[in-house]
Amino acid sequence: MKPKSDIHQPGHPRQPGHGHGHGQLSKPSLVDVKGAVLKACFVIGSAALVIICLRNSLTWHVASIWGFAREYVWQNIWDKLLDTVGEDPFTLMFYGTFCVTSMVYWTVGLTFMYFDLTLPDWIRQYKIQPSTNEPLDRAKLKKLVLVVLFNWTVLFPVFNYCMFFLHEWRGMPDMRVLPSFHRVLVELIICVLVEEVMFYYSHWLLHNKRVYKYIHKQHHEWTASVSLTSLYSHPVEHIFSNLLPPAMGPLLLGSHISTSWLWFCMALTSALNSHSGYHLPFFPSPEAHDFHHLKFNQCYGVLGILDYLHGTDKMFRASTAYERHIMLLGSTPLRETFPDVKKEL
Repeated sequence: MKPKSDIHQPGHPRQPGHGHGHGQLSKPSLVDVKGAVLKACFVIGSAALVIICLRNSLTWHVASIWGFAREYVWQNIWDKLLDTVGEDPFTLMFYGTFCVTSMVYWTVGLTFMYFDLTLPDWIRQYKIQPSTNEPLDRAKLKKLVLVVLFNWTVLFPVFNYCMFFLHEWRGMPDMRVLPSFHRVLVELIICVLVEEVMFYYSHWLLHNKRVYKYIHKQHHEWTASVSLTSLYSHPVEHIFSNLLPPAMGPLLLGSHISTSWLWFCMALTSALNSHSGYHLPFFPSPEAHDFHHLKFNQCYGVLGILDYLHGTDKMFRASTAYERHIMLLGSTPLRETFPDVKKEL
């Protein structure tokens, strides 16, 4: 058996010019469709199971601490919040969405940045690309932060303002009444699928050689990404590939604002983790998107469903990185469990 080739070495990035991102997507066969459906069922089913378990556990603990009946614990908390901030739809959708997502994005993102700057040994061992960004280029980091701040404080509020009127046109549910857990779960699954479709194809189009150098090349300045690079992008990319795909699910479904907040927080946390550069225990695997930053023309999607369907993950599936593409359930880094196999000389 021939050994698998090692992952392309950090510091020598492949420049895009060939591959799936610059021609027609391959037409999926029936086998590809079946494989993609099975992958979707496994990924979404696993995520749904985790959400159900977390919800039940949180409900029990919160009810025990606050003394509410478990059946009404979240509604009681929501009522207290609305009694404080009011029920005005614009306030909740515009200011509320900005505040909730800002708290999540900057808390998680700056925590990862602290680790990138200090590099404690306990987290350094989980680096996907060892020795990269050690130390971080301060000039490059400054540019990163400035671009992300512009995207967050200028483009996001404008986008959010426009989305409010689209939601108003679509019709909004009663802000006071929380949806049932089962409805939230179904809507989250639909939002995940909508994002997968919209992000995959918009991301693939951004890799087209006619537009790549004008828009998406900025994001790929980081071949070994850090968490905040998740929103380090050209304004066009930020609107149509970062903001629109996760926003469309709640709009199409007419979701309650609480469901939207939950979904946006999940999407942001996923993006931050997939760009973090670390494969940490009990976190979803970020190997696929890290491989994308390394190879440029692989793994365009979020879940990997459409990558499997169109074959834009074939190089990834043939690499050692794919063997590591699992949730780490122990403390031993996966680079030790599945070490890189070097090419024979």
